[in-house]
Amino acid sequence: MPNSLGVGIIGCGNISAAYMKLAPLFAGFEILACADLNAEAAEARAKEFGLRAETVDGLLGADDIDIIVNLTIPAAHFGVSKQILSAGKHVYSEKPFVLTVAEGRELAALAKASGLRIGSAPDTFLGGSHQLARHLIDTNTLGKITSGTCHILSHGMEHWHPNPDFFFQPGGGPVLDLGPYYISNLVQLIGPVKRVAALSAIPASERTITSQPRSGEKIKVETPTTFHALMEFHSGATITLGASWDVWKHGHAPMELYGEKGSIFVPDPNFFSGEIRLTEADTFVSRLPDWEHPFAIANEEQPDGPVANYRASGLADMAQSIVAQRPHRCSLELALHVVEVMTSILQSGEIGHFIELTTSCERPAALAPKDATALLA
Repeated sequence: MPNSLGVGIIGCGNISAAYMKLAPLFAGFEILACADLNAEAAEARAKEFGLRAETVDGLLGADDIDIIVNLTIPAAHFGVSKQILSAGKHVYSEKPFVLTVAEGRELAALAKASGLRIGSAPDTFLGGSHQLARHLIDTNTLGKITSGTCHILSHGMEHWHPNPDFFFQPGGGPVLDLGPYYISNLVQLIGPVKRVAALSAIPASERTITSQPRSGEKIKVETPTTFHALMEFHSGATITLGASWDVWKHGHAPMELYGEKGSIFVPDPNFFSGEIRLTEADTFVSRLPDWEHPFAIANEEQPDGPVANYRASGLADMAQSIVAQRPHRCSLELALHVVEVMTSILQSGEIGHFIELTTSCERPAALAPKDATALLA
């Protein structure tokens, strides 16, 4: 097997450009081709990034493609990933990996029978700030984590996304769309979830698009857009999760974890870096440990300033892990557990009861600075 694996992409929407743009940062894989049900979209992306445009069937049958990245809409993830595995290719999926645990288990069985790997975004928990938080927890700086809070609060996607409809349909909503970032980070920091409970609501039954080119069109809301959830972890920690697209402004930190020795404020898990704040008892620590992590270095300009963006780091880790025959961090087991946490939150919001989870996973291996450097070209 070559040290660098060939990668193809199915789904040439907004997110595909991020993978194609950032892929050259990494070693272990090369994006060679792309496909989309809309042939014009595939042709446009191929021309933009110097790739080969294929039909979906052509990409599935291509001899130079080892891994296919599934960037279709969430409702299509299961069917497309099944096609990829059936074609003898490894799968790396955008989040959420699937929409039901049964779908995930079916794909897991197919992958195991075929000797193939499944990986899934998000990979933002591999970012420098989140790995510093992991280091501080693993070195017992905070003592045992006993509780915490997470908040994912905004006023939705219809003001910026050109086609926001799917965000408000079954398979969308803030828990399935943004929950993977927060829940994956919690699992890598403190381990798997034992049970959940939630309240949910649809405060607005209709949304008005204000982005171009469809400004003024109405969208029917068919899935809850506000959740208040409780998560009990096997470690004994209890975390409150607030997720809503019905909030104009708030003052909550993205993630706060409370330990026996102090507290840690973790930046938004939707991003690779941000400010970590740490206390010893009730006093903020003025200087954090030296932590020169490559995935904390700003490499992209955004309207609010420079940010660190290393999307595709999970894909690189998976490609290198296939060659080295070691576990990859953005694993099937992690993704499936996160899916069950999220779908159980949705179910609990409907029935009003605690739900015991049936899946679990090991915490993915930490990504120390030297490990992150090894993923880079």
